[in-house]
Amino acid sequence: MMKRKIKTLNYNPALKGMAAFVPDVVFSNAGGVELKMQMIKPWEDQDNPVKQKRPLIVFLQGSAWTFPDVNYEIPQLAEFARKGYVVATITHRNYQDGYPAPAFLQDAKTAIRFLRKNADEYNIDPNRICFWGTSSGGNTALLVALTGDDPRYKTEEYAEHSDSVKVAVACFGPTNLVRLAKIVAESDEPSLFEGLAGGKLSDHMELIEDLSPILILKKNREYPPILLLHGDADMLVPYDESVNMYNALLDGGYDAEMIRVKNAPHEHSFWSPELIDVIADFIERKI
Repeated sequence: MMKRKIKTLNYNPALKGMAAFVPDVVFSNAGGVELKMQMIKPWEDQDNPVKQKRPLIVFLQGSAWTFPDVNYEIPQLAEFARKGYVVATITHRNYQDGYPAPAFLQDAKTAIRFLRKNADEYNIDPNRICFWGTSSGGNTALLVALTGDDPRYKTEEYAEHSDSVKVAVACFGPTNLVRLAKIVAESDEPSLFEGLAGGKLSDHMELIEDLSPILILKKNREYPPILLLHGDADMLVPYDESVNMYNALLDGGYDAEMIRVKNAPHEHSFWSPELIDVIADFIERKI
């Protein structure tokens, strides 16, 4: 007769390492467009009256400033929720639907203010917020970091709350849109920058400059620590976009770090468990 053995494990009263998914949280109705975020947070005992305040990561997937896929990085983002973060992956209005810049930036900041307003409901520490984005979302992350509480980008929604952040992470994000717009204009492809700007570039160059993190970087300001990551084989957003931004931040005396991912393209094999660990380490150290 086979020997019977029942393996015994201890229970997990603190629900450590577990995550819960909160789908389709409406955070804005700007311009009559309902915007929803997807949230992942540590799974906690609802019967415990003492709720731990958690650091927050606001994540924006790149979309060329159109309509982000909020589900794209959820498997990776869930790892951060298991580590103790509240994570919100957000969207924004689409310039192709008639919402040119700075709508995308306004919406990103609205999401931050919404989460601060509802910090108690979601057990968020409003003083520990990281904004992390990829591609156009990386551009947004840098703009969020450099324009905290800028009245040009604050809408009426939750206006009494701050949209500043403590940490920013930008993966392969455009930093000089003036330069990139000129490169695209010389090609046979229609310029997405004209759509983003809402008209001819020659009529909207000031806006394009305002959306270029490297061009709006100022001296003697208070900016959060910034992590830049970029693949050196990126054929969509040149690798030196991040290198130039990194050097400009250091030249200004700001807290910045950069990771080069060897042979990495735009997205896809750019990602690895090692890279996720590097991002997690930076956020943990700086937040």
